[in-house]
Amino acid sequence: MKAIWDLLRLEHGIMYGIAVVIGIVVSSGTLELDKAILGFLTAVFCQASSFALNDYLDYEVDLKNKRTDRPLVRGDLRKEHALLLALALAPFGFVSAYLISLQAFLFALAITILGYIYDLKLKEFGLFGNIYIAFTMSAPFLFGGIITGGVNVQVVVLSLLAFLSGLGREIMKGIEDVEGDALRDVKSVARVKGVDFAYKLSATLIALAVLLSPLPLIHYGFNLLYILPVAIADVIFIKTVKSLVRKDRDIRRLRKETLLAMLFGLLGFLLGSINVLI
Repeated sequence: MKAIWDLLRLEHGIMYGIAVVIGIVVSSGTLELDKAILGFLTAVFCQASSFALNDYLDYEVDLKNKRTDRPLVRGDLRKEHALLLALALAPFGFVSAYLISLQAFLFALAITILGYIYDLKLKEFGLFGNIYIAFTMSAPFLFGGIITGGVNVQVVVLSLLAFLSGLGREIMKGIEDVEGDALRDVKSVARVKGVDFAYKLSATLIALAVLLSPLPLIHYGFNLLYILPVAIADVIFIKTVKSLVRKDRDIRRLRKETLLAMLFGLLGFLLGSINVLI
């Protein structure tokens, strides 16, 4: 079960699902439970399918990069298991989206197909691939707005914060994967512009997300339920920025730090949204 969880990166799927629910509340000020559940399931199943295909296609690269956090590299699962899960899970996500609306289905279908294109080829284009992954981190908020029929400014702001921190995190990942990326000739920022530039760009993007993090207060008001978790997220992000400036080589630890920061940020968005409902 742990191997399947690791393959599907279900912690990411749960975060994406929560972001969909937040997008629903922020865009409409209400919460329709049936649509929220279907939106959550759409995010979980579609992202799980894409991650499974990613590990199937990237097996040799992950082996080269000694990615023992990947169950295929550890030998806990076989490649065909990953492909089977990729094919089996996507339909559940599409059906969930279709039960919401045609617009929701088309959005989920487009994002998932783009995810497959990323796994197959787009990843090799480096920065463009990074931008796509960062967009997938912001897309759940937009999806929540699409579910309710109205993407407003507040949803766009939350999406922007997720995009900036996500892009910084993906560029950071390219620093760690330089050797393995050479196998697929992935034109990552670290390989094309150099590791030093990648450190600087990653730090800049994450710092910009921190600077913009007070913007949602325009919607949430002076709400401690939002302020406190986001303040913790900002402290963790600032610590990461300092490490990037110092060119810390332990990228895997820094990525774990940024994931933790994102969790606190998401918690702030969620608690702030619940307060709006109350």
